[in-house]
Amino acid sequence: MADIFFSDYVIEQLGAFGKLTARPMFGGHGLFKGGLMFGLISEGELYFKVDDANRPDFEARKSQPFSYEARGRKIALSYWFVPEDVIEDPGGLQEWAAKAYAAAVRGRKAEVAKPKARRRALGPPRRAAAGRTSYQDDFGRTLPPDN
Repeated sequence: MADIFFSDYVIEQLGAFGKLTARPMFGGHGLFKGGLMFGLISEGELYFKVDDANRPDFEARKSQPFSYEARGRKIALSYWFVPEDVIEDPGGLQEWAAKAYAAAVRGRKAEVAKPKARRRALGPPRRAAAGRTSYQDDFGRTLPPDN
Protein backbone atom coordinates (compact mmCIF):
# COMPACT_ATOMS: atom_id res chain seq x y z
CA MET A 1 0.00 0.00 0.00
CA ALA A 2 2.90 2.35 0.72
CA ASP A 3 4.06 1.96 -2.91
CA ILE A 4 0.82 3.62 -4.09
CA PHE A 5 1.50 6.75 -2.04
CA PHE A 6 5.18 6.75 -2.98
CA SER A 7 4.35 6.39 -6.69
CA ASP A 8 1.98 9.38 -6.38
CA TYR A 9 4.81 11.36 -4.75
CA VAL A 10 7.28 10.41 -7.51
CA ILE A 11 4.79 11.32 -10.25
CA GLU A 12 4.19 14.66 -8.50
CA GLN A 13 7.95 15.30 -8.33
CA LEU A 14 8.18 14.51 -12.06
CA GLY A 15 5.25 16.77 -12.98
CA ALA A 16 7.19 18.78 -15.57
CA PHE A 17 8.48 15.58 -17.20
CA GLY A 18 5.14 14.89 -18.85
CA LYS A 19 2.13 12.64 -18.40
CA LEU A 20 3.16 9.60 -16.38
CA THR A 21 1.24 6.62 -15.10
CA ALA A 22 1.99 4.04 -12.42
CA ARG A 23 0.68 0.53 -13.01
CA PRO A 24 0.70 -2.27 -10.45
CA MET A 25 3.13 -5.05 -11.39
CA PHE A 26 5.63 -7.45 -9.81
CA GLY A 27 4.29 -6.65 -6.35
CA GLY A 28 5.23 -2.99 -6.93
CA HIS A 29 4.47 -0.39 -9.59
CA GLY A 30 5.90 0.32 -13.02
CA LEU A 31 6.34 3.96 -14.09
CA PHE A 32 5.29 4.57 -17.69
CA LYS A 33 5.53 7.47 -20.11
CA GLY A 34 3.82 7.05 -23.46
CA GLY A 35 3.27 3.35 -22.78
CA LEU A 36 6.99 2.72 -22.21
CA MET A 37 8.20 1.56 -18.79
CA PHE A 38 11.21 3.52 -17.54
CA GLY A 39 10.90 3.13 -13.78
CA LEU A 40 9.99 0.64 -11.10
CA ILE A 41 8.82 1.15 -7.52
CA SER A 42 9.20 -1.77 -5.14
CA GLU A 43 9.02 -1.80 -1.35
CA GLY A 44 9.14 2.00 -1.19
CA GLU A 45 12.24 2.34 -3.36
CA LEU A 46 12.53 3.88 -6.84
CA TYR A 47 14.51 2.26 -9.65
CA PHE A 48 15.16 3.71 -13.12
CA LYS A 49 15.98 1.99 -16.41
CA VAL A 50 19.74 1.82 -17.00
CA ASP A 51 21.89 1.14 -20.05
CA ASP A 52 25.49 1.93 -20.99
CA ALA A 53 24.71 5.64 -21.46
CA ASN A 54 23.40 6.39 -17.95
CA ARG A 55 25.02 3.58 -15.92
CA PRO A 56 28.00 5.79 -14.88
CA ASP A 57 25.61 8.14 -13.01
CA PHE A 58 24.32 5.21 -10.95
CA GLU A 59 27.74 3.64 -10.42
CA ALA A 60 29.15 6.97 -9.23
CA ARG A 61 26.48 6.98 -6.50
CA LYS A 62 27.22 3.33 -5.55
CA SER A 63 23.71 2.37 -6.67
CA GLN A 64 22.71 -1.26 -7.21
CA PRO A 65 20.33 -2.93 -9.66
CA PHE A 66 16.91 -4.19 -8.63
CA SER A 67 17.16 -7.94 -8.07
CA TYR A 68 15.04 -10.83 -6.92
CA GLU A 69 15.47 -14.54 -6.36
CA ALA A 70 13.88 -17.18 -8.57
CA ARG A 71 14.55 -20.92 -8.40
CA GLY A 72 17.51 -20.36 -6.11
CA ARG A 73 19.18 -17.85 -8.45
CA LYS A 74 19.58 -14.10 -8.04
CA ILE A 75 18.19 -12.21 -11.05
CA ALA A 76 19.29 -8.58 -11.58
CA LEU A 77 17.22 -6.32 -13.83
CA SER A 78 18.33 -3.25 -15.77
CA TYR A 79 16.56 -0.99 -13.26
CA TRP A 80 18.86 0.61 -10.68
CA PHE A 81 18.16 2.27 -7.32
CA VAL A 82 17.68 6.05 -7.43
CA PRO A 83 19.37 7.78 -4.45
CA GLU A 84 17.07 9.59 -2.01
CA ASP A 85 18.66 13.02 -2.50
CA VAL A 86 17.91 12.76 -6.24
CA ILE A 87 14.27 11.90 -5.50
CA GLU A 88 13.92 14.91 -3.22
CA ASP A 89 15.30 17.31 -5.87
CA PRO A 90 12.63 17.70 -8.59
CA GLY A 91 15.14 19.08 -11.12
CA GLY A 92 17.64 16.30 -10.48
CA LEU A 93 14.93 13.65 -10.53
CA GLN A 94 13.63 14.94 -13.88
CA GLU A 95 17.15 14.81 -15.33
CA TRP A 96 17.62 11.19 -14.16
CA ALA A 97 14.11 10.28 -15.38
CA ALA A 98 14.85 11.74 -18.82
CA LYS A 99 18.01 9.61 -19.05
CA ALA A 100 16.07 6.53 -17.89
CA TYR A 101 13.35 7.17 -20.46
CA ALA A 102 16.00 7.56 -23.18
CA ALA A 103 17.49 4.21 -22.07
CA ALA A 104 14.05 2.61 -22.33
CA VAL A 105 13.60 4.06 -25.85
CA ARG A 106 17.03 2.76 -26.90
CA GLY A 107 16.16 -0.63 -25.43
CA ARG A 108 12.89 -0.73 -27.35
CA LYS A 109 14.64 0.20 -30.61
CA ALA A 110 17.26 -2.54 -30.09
CA GLU A 111 14.48 -5.03 -29.34
CA VAL A 112 12.60 -4.10 -32.51
CA ALA A 113 15.78 -4.23 -34.63
CA LYS A 114 16.55 -7.84 -33.66
CA PRO A 115 15.45 -10.16 -36.43
CA LYS A 116 13.21 -12.94 -35.23
CA ALA A 117 13.92 -16.50 -36.23
CA ARG A 118 11.75 -17.43 -39.19
CA ARG A 119 9.72 -20.58 -38.92
CA ARG A 120 8.51 -22.30 -42.01
CA ALA A 121 4.84 -23.17 -41.97
CA LEU A 122 4.22 -26.84 -41.47
CA GLY A 123 2.86 -28.54 -44.55
CA PRO A 124 3.47 -31.53 -46.70
CA PRO A 125 7.12 -32.53 -47.14
CA ARG A 126 8.98 -31.01 -50.03
CA ARG A 127 9.19 -33.55 -52.80
CA ALA A 128 12.39 -34.28 -54.65
CA ALA A 129 12.66 -32.52 -57.97
CA ALA A 130 12.94 -34.63 -61.09
CA GLY A 131 16.25 -36.47 -61.12
CA ARG A 132 16.86 -36.02 -57.38
CA THR A 133 16.96 -38.97 -55.07
CA SER A 134 15.76 -37.36 -51.79
CA TYR A 135 13.60 -34.62 -50.28
CA GLN A 136 13.35 -32.72 -46.95
CA ASP A 137 10.59 -33.01 -44.38
CA ASP A 138 9.25 -30.09 -42.28
CA PHE A 139 12.15 -30.42 -39.86
CA GLY A 140 14.89 -30.22 -42.49
CA ARG A 141 15.69 -33.91 -42.41
CA THR A 142 16.72 -35.47 -45.70
CA LEU A 143 14.51 -38.44 -46.56
CA PRO A 144 14.56 -40.94 -49.45
CA PRO A 145 11.97 -40.39 -52.18
CA ASP A 146 8.68 -42.24 -52.18
CA ASN A 147 8.68 -45.12 -54.70
